[in-house]
Amino acid sequence: MKHKLLQTLAGLDLTQAFKTKGDLKRWSAKRTIGGLIAGTACNDIVLNGISWMAVVLAAISILPICLSFTEKQCPGE
Repeated sequence: MKHKLLQTLAGLDLTQAFKTKGDLKRWSAKRTIGGLIAGTACNDIVLNGISWMAVVLAAISILPICLSFTEKQCPGE
């Protein structure tokens, strides 16, 4: 099983994830950074228990995604 997993991972081309494919857009920094901060908040809660700092970190992690709903699209996009 481990050999099969390594073969599958060796065949992946991560550069394709960052390229535009038709209507599919590249990875967004808003979602990536927000996800990283959310993961950090979850990890902190698991390790140290819930605290006001972890709650604030979790709230900060959703701000980029919430603010992206208010953005206006350019006519060319």
